[in-house]
Amino acid sequence: MSFRDKVIYQIYPKSFYDSTGSGVGDLRGVIEKVPYIASLGVDMVWFNPFFVSPQRDNGYDVADYYNINPDLGTMDDVDELIAALAQHGIGVMFDMVFNHVSTEHEWFKRALAGEKEYQDFFYLQPLQADGSLPTNWESKFGGPAWAQFGDTNLYYLHLYDVTQADLNWHNPRVRQELFNVVNFWRKKGVKGFRFDVINVIGKDEVLLDAPEGTVDKLMYTDTPRVHPWLHEMNRATFADDPKSITVGEMSSTTIANAVRYSNPPNKELSMIFSFHHLKVDYDRGEKWSKVLFDFEALKGLLHGWAVGVQDGDGWNALFLNNHDQPRALNRFGDVENFRVESATMLASTVHLSRGTPYIYMGEEIGMVDPKYDSMADYVDVESHNANKILNERGFSDSEAFEIIKTKSRDNSRTPMQWDAGENAGFTTGTPWLRPTDFEDINVEAEQSHGKILPYYKELIRLRKEHPVIARGSYAPWAEDHSQVYAFIREYEGKKLMVLNNFYGETTTVDMPQEFVNGEVLISNYESLSPGTNTIELAPYQSMAILV
Repeated sequence: MSFRDKVIYQIYPKSFYDSTGSGVGDLRGVIEKVPYIASLGVDMVWFNPFFVSPQRDNGYDVADYYNINPDLGTMDDVDELIAALAQHGIGVMFDMVFNHVSTEHEWFKRALAGEKEYQDFFYLQPLQADGSLPTNWESKFGGPAWAQFGDTNLYYLHLYDVTQADLNWHNPRVRQELFNVVNFWRKKGVKGFRFDVINVIGKDEVLLDAPEGTVDKLMYTDTPRVHPWLHEMNRATFADDPKSITVGEMSSTTIANAVRYSNPPNKELSMIFSFHHLKVDYDRGEKWSKVLFDFEALKGLLHGWAVGVQDGDGWNALFLNNHDQPRALNRFGDVENFRVESATMLASTVHLSRGTPYIYMGEEIGMVDPKYDSMADYVDVESHNANKILNERGFSDSEAFEIIKTKSRDNSRTPMQWDAGENAGFTTGTPWLRPTDFEDINVEAEQSHGKILPYYKELIRLRKEHPVIARGSYAPWAEDHSQVYAFIREYEGKKLMVLNNFYGETTTVDMPQEFVNGEVLISNYESLSPGTNTIELAPYQSMAILV
């Protein structure tokens, strides 16, 4: 089975299930829930990092790529988890954070101790002649992207948190050390690798100010030098394993580069995550804002990327949810009036398109953003930094909080809701992040009488049964419709029309004659064959018609 036929489930380990009562999810908790994971029908599980880390950025600040955070488990637990999933034919995907390491990593400590060999692992530069920082770049978490390197006159680059030092990929030793990490885990049976913010590794050897009027991320993001380094990593690690699956998280990439990253002849990656479609509720490009999503922009991006990547024989990772994003239900649906319909419609949008679908834990039961009362409820460092910046820009505490509530990464990191009991059945202790709305939204309820979980299982089953879903071409349909996102898939004589109403009002859409008497393969409403060229879609209805 190719990666094009698979469905991948994402688990944020510290929020999945706590087996010890510590309040933090752990690997043994995941092992206990393997039967649930297997019941979904998924083919692979992507785990967010559980390596040794001081947890300044929830594990994306890795201090040791070869050992396990003791709060989450042991190496024996990892071996048992891989084996337990393998018994159900489920592979594992590990998250490789290769743009930066924690300042607690041995490499950085040895650099601080004065070892020149390890100082070359990082970007170290002196102040400019006028006393300003080496460049005018801003950290993605707020503030300058430079911090003083110990008690020296040098400064180290940190595009993210101050405790996450960027690695110098120009150094062949750095690249080899990172490739060794991949091969270590491959020998453990890991077949999948997700590479975090991998297209920001392509920086110049000497870093310069962004010219006035230029966005600083253009100085280091998605540059041409990323491609040869990914090709080198491919050759040195997973190239000889036809069962390997790799995905790159690509910041601000282009369709042309997406094709280069994922086109098989280029031998870089299997597929890529792009994020343009998840910025359609940003006010003039500003994440920390509160506006309604732009449906026309969303539809245009989904169509444009599907067609553009298809034309270059590349491959997209399909998703609306992950650990860094607010819940898609709150962004693109109506959680108060049409939660079930919104959740299932959004599922169809992802799973019936061209690409490999990813499910983020909890979306299959319709989890929503938490209903928090104050900033004290949030843990995420980015959210707290953003709150401070919003205050500095003149937003009141209440105004800033309303914005944080819509965009915080913690929105998706709340514990998995297993039942209606205390702490959502996640822990017997005090959860590291407080769950809400679990009395009605939980796995037990969905398994008993829910509609969202069965719908996800059916989408996964249909993907395996109908090659047109996994392998078919993609063509936009009804592009000018003000409420509907629609497309047609085609493969070996079969065609599938997919209609998704993104609004809470009934609407109609015209269909080609050939679909009029087609089979309704799946719908989130009771639906008969269309029988006419004009079909009526209920609020947030999704329908897929096969001919």
